[in-house]
This record gives sequence, structure tokens and C-alpha cells, in this order.
Amino acid sequence: MNALPQPVSSRPYTRATALPQALAERIVILDGAMGTMIQRYKLGEADYRGARFAEHHKDLKGNNELLQLTKPEVIREIHDQYLAAGADIIETNTFGATTVAQEDYDLAELAYEMNVAAARLARESCDKYSTPDKPRYAAGAIGPTPRTASISPDVNDPAARNIDFEALRAAYYEQAKALLEGGVDLFLVETIFDTLNAKAAIFALDELFEDTGEKLPIIISGTVTDASGRILSGQTVTAFWNSVRHALPIAIGLNCALGAALMRPYIEELAKVAGDTYISCYPNAGLPNPMSDTGFDETPEVTSGLVEGFAKAGLLNIAGGCCGTTPDHIAAIAQRVGNIRPRCLHDGAGGLLTGLAA
Repeated sequence: MNALPQPVSSRPYTRATALPQALAERIVILDGAMGTMIQRYKLGEADYRGARFAEHHKDLKGNNELLQLTKPEVIREIHDQYLAAGADIIETNTFGATTVAQEDYDLAELAYEMNVAAARLARESCDKYSTPDKPRYAAGAIGPTPRTASISPDVNDPAARNIDFEALRAAYYEQAKALLEGGVDLFLVETIFDTLNAKAAIFALDELFEDTGEKLPIIISGTVTDASGRILSGQTVTAFWNSVRHALPIAIGLNCALGAALMRPYIEELAKVAGDTYISCYPNAGLPNPMSDTGFDETPEVTSGLVEGFAKAGLLNIAGGCCGTTPDHIAAIAQRVGNIRPRCLHDGAGGLLTGLAA
């Protein structure tokens, strides 16, 4: 019989060695939205292009990952604001910094450079704000890409795919290698709507760790897209966990899509089944509202109050924010959960089989 996963608290890592202890002692704070903050700068096409890409043949406004090359001061300032607000972990600005995503702008060849630059910016900010009793961590953000290995893009051809596992694995390996070179402390595979895409990222990370001899902690975060309680490729939260638990993540969680109020039953489910792994949650600031300052409904008081409820129920080890959240949201969350005990680990299940449901 295969050995069960090693408990998270005793896994050896070559970076972020204090993180497991911090997760056992308190609720660790993750940063908030990068895109929401970038929008506040009201950058135009010329800002995204800079001098280097002034003659590029495609529009570049909205390619936020390009900003670490053309407007690094903006990304640095956003990181600093989240750290000043109390974040323990900040994410690199690399959600879409894969060759796959950058193909939309004909900039795939810049993906490696983007990731190294983003990691270095986050590393610099973390080093500036770290203290002996409160180290700060740079998490290499690995997004889902705009393509899916499990779902057909053509309603008339269910077997059609616009990407395969090997192409995803190669793109993720390049991204992760660059983030490691830039100095991240851990990896965050996030906003997962297709478990097969996530498996390609996990496979790439395992390869990287074997090739380099350096193992970093991994956080895995899925997204439940509607009230069905399933991710887009069809799996329930429990089935999703059973499909990725072999990666031995330091934490498993949910982010984006539903605001905290609608996310709670799925966080409760995950906290129950993933007993031997820490739980993360960073929801949107409610539902989209184009009339609000952030594009979402919830104020810092509302979002932090909902997250506080999760914490008081013993559901959380990592708390932060996704779309629509700002440093004010993160500061409010940090203040509200600061004195609440983190969720305790308990025995996980043994060997399990799963499909769309467990």
C-alpha cells in the first residue's frame, strides 16, 4: 500500500522555512487584488508600451504582466501597500505570465523575463518589510491560462481542445523556473477552473524541484464558479481536493468567483475533507458592480466581517482577498482575524478514488 501524505508541518523546504510554524500559530494574511489596484492608476496604452514596445503591432493595454518591464514602480508600490497593510504573503504579478497567455499579445517570448522581473520586485518588497519576528513571503502566482485541457471550445465538437497537457506542462515549467530564479519563497497555483490544467502545473513543479534539488511550498487554490458547488470542469470541492492532494500542498483553498458569503459552504466542505492540510481563502469583494470604486460591491468592513466569521468557525489558516479587494480590505481582514486561533489540523482520509464527485 502507498504511504499516506506526509503531514504539512514536517515537510522539509529549502525556502520559507518559518511558514509552517506561522500557519500553526496564527492566521496568515495574503494580499489582495493586483488588477484592481492597477486600474486605480488609470494607465493608458502608452504606459503599457513604454519606449521598448512603442512600435509593437498589437494593443497592449490590459496586459498587466507587461508592467513589470515598462512600469515596475507601479507594481512595486502595490506590493508595498499590501505589505504595509499587514500582508504576510504577496503574490507576484504573474497570473497571466505564461507563454500560453502571452500568445494573445504576440509576446510569448517575453514570458520568462516577465516572471523573473516580477519575482525580483516582490522579493525586494518582502525584504524591505520583513522583520525577525514577521518575515514576509513572495508567492509565485501561477494562473490557469486562458485555455482549458478538459473542456471543448466548440459546442459542436465535444472532443475538440485548444491546448493539451504537454503544452501546459512546458509553459508552467518555464514560468516556475523563472519565478524560482527571481527569488520567490513559495508557489501559488490559483484560480483553478480546470483540474487538468492544475495537474499540469503540479507536474511541472515536481519536475522543477527534482531538476534543481530545491523544494518550495505550494498553495493550491480552486474557484467555484456558481451555486452548483463545482469548478468549471465539473468537479465538486471534495473531488477537486482528492485529485490534487498527491501534490502535498502546504495549503489548499478557494479564491475568486463567489464572494465570501456564497463561498462559505464550500470552504466548510474543504476544511472537513482536507484534514491534514492548511486551508486558504481569498474571496472577491462580493459580486461585480461597475458603479463601485473597485468594481465590486463589498467595502472592507463587509468583506472582513465575513472572513472573520470563517475564522471564528475554525475554518482558516490563510486569509486574503481576490478581485475588488484593496489594501484597505487586507488591513481590515488582518485586524479582524489577528486574535483568532487558526484552524487545527486533523487526520486526513487514506487512499481515495474520485471523478467529478467523490
